[in-house]
Amino acid sequence: MVKILENVKYFIKGFLSAFKQQSTEYLEFEERELENVFALLLMGAFVGIPSPPTTLVMRLMPHMVREIYVMQQRAVNMDDIFGEMTALFEIT
Repeated sequence: MVKILENVKYFIKGFLSAFKQQSTEYLEFEERELENVFALLLMGAFVGIPSPPTTLVMRLMPHMVREIYVMQQRAVNMDDIFGEMTALFEIT
């Protein structure tokens, strides 16, 4: 009886750790996409998207250093965003 309870405990522990890992991956993906949306919103004038008022953009630009770096790295490493999404959601 004790062995069965231990096995159930290990099963639940493994299930919860896998669930946490997958949830963390989803949250990290969502954070990366929101960073891209934020950067595109502020610097959208470069690609023809109407941008917010210039004074607001100028005040937020010093905080954009990390986002600009992220956008540059994504542009360099961009292979297939849809492939990345299907891999994340395990779509075959």
